[in-house]
Amino acid sequence: MKHIYKPGRRSDAPVLLLLHGTGGTEHDLLSLADAISPESAVLSVRGNVLENGMPRYFRRLAEGVFDIEDLIFRTGELNDFIDEAAVQYGFDRRNLVAIGYSNGANIAGSLLFHYENSMKGAILHHPMVPLRGVEIPDLSGVPIFIGAGENDPICVPQETEELAGLLKGAGADVAIHWERFGHRLTGTEVNAAAAWFQGRFGSSQT
Repeated sequence: MKHIYKPGRRSDAPVLLLLHGTGGTEHDLLSLADAISPESAVLSVRGNVLENGMPRYFRRLAEGVFDIEDLIFRTGELNDFIDEAAVQYGFDRRNLVAIGYSNGANIAGSLLFHYENSMKGAILHHPMVPLRGVEIPDLSGVPIFIGAGENDPICVPQETEELAGLLKGAGADVAIHWERFGHRLTGTEVNAAAAWFQGRFGSSQT
């Protein structure tokens, strides 16, 4: 998978897995990594699927309607790639925190839904429920930040609450940050995610 890996300045800081939104690239969220944990190593991955020329992590049948078979396949593909990258670059696979926006948040959520110990924590900006009717692995103590819009036309508040409920039901420690800027990822949401991250994983400045 096309990607960027940047070594960190602190080996004990979580490695940040960056997952862009539809039409993005592996360059899009690098500024988020700098804002949230500037001393962390970064693995930023481009989606392997194209929709009208726009990179995504899995196919969809329509707006908000996922191709579940492809979602499951692509989730496994990404999980295998992370395993390989951990060996190639020498980082701790168990010390991974995902930062995903929109389509990237959805594939990060799917990793949590499918693979136990796939990540140490996650920051999900405007995610949807990746799929329903599956048994979610034990997420006891896994901290998850969800950034959401009270007026998000793509990911409505009920969807956010449903996802949070499913994650909490599997034991995750979920925090929701609400804004009123639709599906946009704002600076205030990023700041809230950074404050949450430092509260859970320690200040990146120490």
